[in-house]
Amino acid sequence: MEELSKLAESSIGCMLCPLAEQGRTQVVFGHGNPRADIMFIGEGPGSNEDKQGIPFVGAAGKLLTQLLETIGLEREDVYITNIVKCRPPGNRDPKPEEIETCTNRYLFSQMDLIGPKVIATLGRFASSVILEMKNVAMGGIHGRKFTKGTHLVVPIYHPAAALHSRANMKPLTEDFENLRRYVEEKAGEEQRVLAEAVQIETHHVFDEKAEQMGLF
Repeated sequence: MEELSKLAESSIGCMLCPLAEQGRTQVVFGHGNPRADIMFIGEGPGSNEDKQGIPFVGAAGKLLTQLLETIGLEREDVYITNIVKCRPPGNRDPKPEEIETCTNRYLFSQMDLIGPKVIATLGRFASSVILEMKNVAMGGIHGRKFTKGTHLVVPIYHPAAALHSRANMKPLTEDFENLRRYVEEKAGEEQRVLAEAVQIETHHVFDEKAEQMGLF
């Protein structure tokens, strides 16, 4: 997609927020299928991502890849990005002004240009930003469906949570199963809407022809 590529190119030398001058190696814009059914959004790049320029390439990224395989997908099938595109120093949480700048300039445009069937927010931080919720508790919202504008958003546990505690592996696996189910449901809804639109148009054409025949 040309517009997404242009947006990525415009981000390369971004100097719009303080993160640009706080030790980043490079901008980590996003990676994957520009027509993906599922878009994953994390918090921000870590040290490995900062070096390689690709999101989720560390241990959490490897687990993400394995979880995708359990639902029949590869990384190339989905799109992965973060709230902010530059690594915060010391892996601290991004600051409000950094979030506002990066989401308004890049992330929200990515969401609209890709137009995924489901957006999966990875962990507490990304979920709170996208859903505009405070004091997010993942145990209460993970796997549930929310609406953000025209987008279907599903908060899920961050893969790092399962690396820190194996007890989180079961709900994380269930979250991925839910993602697959939600994509299938959304695809079915889109097909029904399309079929109804075709049916309405067919009836409209038929009525027009019938009216024209009545003139003779």
